[in-house]
Amino acid sequence: MISAILLGAGESKRMGVDKLSLPWGRETVLERCLETLLKSEVKEVIVVLGPGDKRLKGLSRSRKVKVVVNPLFRKGMSTSIRRGLQTIHSNRQGILIALGDQPYLKTRTIDALIRAFDPEKEGIVIPSFQGKMGHPVIFHHRYRKELLNLKGDVGGRSIVQRHPEDVRVIPVKSEGVVKDIDTWQDYIKS
Repeated sequence: MISAILLGAGESKRMGVDKLSLPWGRETVLERCLETLLKSEVKEVIVVLGPGDKRLKGLSRSRKVKVVVNPLFRKGMSTSIRRGLQTIHSNRQGILIALGDQPYLKTRTIDALIRAFDPEKEGIVIPSFQGKMGHPVIFHHRYRKELLNLKGDVGGRSIVQRHPEDVRVIPVKSEGVVKDIDTWQDYIKS
């Protein structure tokens, strides 16, 4: 069973505006990412937002969703991962860490990663598109302590680098695993 942490508490420094609240069709960028996760086989989605975020009420429309606030979000991505981990259901075997700025991600891609995750085999599952590793990444529950010990504006890359023997890379056909929105040019191209 897999739980997802959707990271939505960033500062959008390169954009200069809250990129996750920008329109994406009839939704916002963050809502699109959440909907993709909700349609997948994940058992719960923990959405991590910053304090005072106006999206709090609108995002918790499903029983699969828990919205939590990270008051330390300015100290980096690691604090949002930690906040999400504190909320995840304790019996989950895998933790899927998803980024709130990947609206191109497909539900079928997430489901392929979940099906590739075998708690008896490799403990880290990473998608790749044309040889480039991307997101989301699934970590076995045994990496929970290492994820909790991350510091600063980093994700799980250091854990992946420390445990290459435990990594399973899954080639996918969707560019959505390597395509995100960091700049106005990225957004306008959509």
